[in-house]
Amino acid sequence: MLRPDQPQHAITLATDLTSWIKARGLDAVSEPLTAPLIGARSAEPAQLGRDSDLVVVLGGDGTFLGAARMTGERETPILGINLGGLGFLTEITIEEARTALSRVIDGDYEVDRRITLEAVVARENGGEQEHFRALNDVVIVKRAFGRMLDVNVVADNKPFCSYRADGLIVATPTGSTAHALSAGGPIIFPSLRVVVLAAICPHTLSNRPVVLPDSFELEMRITSDDHGALLTCDGQESAHLDQTDVIYIRRGRHAVALVRSAHPYFEIWRDKLHWG
Repeated sequence: MLRPDQPQHAITLATDLTSWIKARGLDAVSEPLTAPLIGARSAEPAQLGRDSDLVVVLGGDGTFLGAARMTGERETPILGINLGGLGFLTEITIEEARTALSRVIDGDYEVDRRITLEAVVARENGGEQEHFRALNDVVIVKRAFGRMLDVNVVADNKPFCSYRADGLIVATPTGSTAHALSAGGPIIFPSLRVVVLAAICPHTLSNRPVVLPDSFELEMRITSDDHGALLTCDGQESAHLDQTDVIYIRRGRHAVALVRSAHPYFEIWRDKLHWG
């Protein structure tokens, strides 16, 4: 997977990897807009997720997040090659790309099974439900800029907290280095089975980020009645929320299989966060 608007050096790398894959007698497939640029066979995203044995992502974390939703219940391994951004998910460097791909094709690799979140928006009076899947986070904010969000949270069927804030983030350990980090949340080791709740600019300073078991189902209701709210998943999918809606967030049924790089987690953190 590669966005067609990537710079020429990214297209060149993708073309080189495509040729190398085909020389090994394997089928290289890409999305319709990208396939003719790199010499791959064209297929729709749904087919890529359904039929592929390995997904190679060239780009940043945003491209990786889109690929993660595409793989769905198959848990197809994803190899992320970073093209120069921050890249907590795309761990492989350009220089390591061919070596890493060769190692995966030869079966000499391990995967990290990262938990996902399932968000369900239940409409009033038993209406249609909307389902979303997120690898990083589910975020609820006000649709009107500058308005305060009031949201009541029930965790594991028990009253938990009523938030007044600019927004509320529910993040996986993978997402703890994304939006939740900028809201003061902790960095969570990726293999831990927990979620983070972090309020965005809370009205009450005692509303600190909280870590809960990922076995808890969260039930949320918007209690402020003006201008509505917005739910976003990984910053890429969204739904408008009304005061009568109920939002359920739980651990997803299927994980995302991320091909582990040769770099330990602590090395990645030191490098990306400039810890020295």
